Amino acid sequence: MKTKYSLLLAALALIVISGCVKLSEDPKANLTPQTYFKTQSDLDASVNAIYIALARDGAWGFTSKETSYFGSDDYTTDPGLNKQDQRDFDRLSGGSSNSSLTAEWYGPWQAIYQADNVITNYSKVNSTQALKDASAGQAYFLRGLCYYYLVRTFGPLPMVLTNLDLNAKPPRADVATVYASIISDLQTAKKLLGTTLAQGRPTTYSASACLADVYLTMAGWPLNQANNYALAAAEANIVIQAGVYNLSTPYDQVFTTNNSPESIFALEYSVAGGLPDRRFGSSNVPLDEVALDGSSGWDDVYPEINFFKNAPVCTRTDLTFYTTLKLIQPDKSFVLTPWNSTVTHAQHPYYKKFRAGLNGDGVNETATQILSIQPSTNKALDVIRYPQVLLDYAEASDMAGGGPTGAGYAAVNLVRARAGEAPLTPGLSQTAFRDAVVYERAYEFAEEFGMRWFDIVRLQLLPAVIAARDPSENSIPAGTVVAQKYLAPIPFGEMTLNPQWTQNAGY
Repeated sequence: MKTKYSLLLAALALIVISGCVKLSEDPKANLTPQTYFKTQSDLDASVNAIYIALARDGAWGFTSKETSYFGSDDYTTDPGLNKQDQRDFDRLSGGSSNSSLTAEWYGPWQAIYQADNVITNYSKVNSTQALKDASAGQAYFLRGLCYYYLVRTFGPLPMVLTNLDLNAKPPRADVATVYASIISDLQTAKKLLGTTLAQGRPTTYSASACLADVYLTMAGWPLNQANNYALAAAEANIVIQAGVYNLSTPYDQVFTTNNSPESIFALEYSVAGGLPDRRFGSSNVPLDEVALDGSSGWDDVYPEINFFKNAPVCTRTDLTFYTTLKLIQPDKSFVLTPWNSTVTHAQHPYYKKFRAGLNGDGVNETATQILSIQPSTNKALDVIRYPQVLLDYAEASDMAGGGPTGAGYAAVNLVRARAGEAPLTPGLSQTAFRDAVVYERAYEFAEEFGMRWFDIVRLQLLPAVIAARDPSENSIPAGTVVAQKYLAPIPFGEMTLNPQWTQNAGY
């Protein structure tokens, strides 16, 4: 891996003041690590640079961060237009030269390099131990989080845990070694981070929530370490028992406001500060829809037809999916048109929950009109929400023992109650309960940054997902070896820089 120190000390700092996010330039950002780390201000700027590296457009600020997750049933895209990068993975045919794949790879790596810089140098700073620990805790958390996304996406990874020589080419470590490092980072973060909730900053509960999901994933493919179910349940229970998060926010408002009571960790965005979130708004709007100001949809992402049709009948489903398009007419009136009408371009439903952005800074509309459609929003990206903890706990406690527990039922039923569903049927078998929780996760987190895809991977669900596809979806070529599609390929450029690596099977 070719480490670029010009990225290690980014020139932007993310500063949170009175609930606002401001980006400012740090004039000392080009100094070397040996001379830079002197004051707490230096350390703060370097921690903030981790967030910038991760949140920007070329990392987690746009649809490209989830290109390889389009093999999931909650993601599909246009059969034409300029959507080939995502369409290729939707067809389980993506390759290492895919131009959008680089955001999935380089975005987290650049954040890891920044985190390594902080972890290596924070002890040198002239500051209080409490402030230094808080900074280091964020770096450990973010490094563990980035490695977690990378290992689930690409499999074996180089372990870069300190500042390396510019031309260093470390080998790819096996998946078990990567997970051991993730656990170590998150456990360290738990000890260093506090319990006070702060906008855009992780807490010890964020680390426990992430650890719960890590352990749950390790219990599935490729490690299949069933003993980790109990560890997942224990970490999730720490967050539940803390009582600091809740599901009091109506489902749709979770996606139109920032930092709700269920947000355990989120990345903050600022259009005015040059750091927009481009995942909401235009990307989720049909190509057919044009606003009164002339702006239009991009048709990037929408659900597969049968994923939509198989959704539970509940208020959450109504708030999740956009099923009636608003088509502008020559006289500037709008005709309300069903998603499956032959006059629509894609004849698919879309995602309602990703339209508005932050209070309408994405799609500004009424029930009968669209006023404007914007691609850049101030909406925070919720990376970990409390329902994930509840559902992780429900599944893990079920699989750790001989079947579902009363506390497991209570956890999943909290999610179902907010969704407008009846409590889950009592007396389910271990497998039936697990499957019900996985189904609940699919629709609670529909199109949320790979959540469904990672369940498909750890539970090896691709054959069932493919069998359920509507024939009209983007076709999967005959002869595709499905077992080789759970991992994405390492980007071609990175393989060129590291000729000693072996590409993932099937690419």
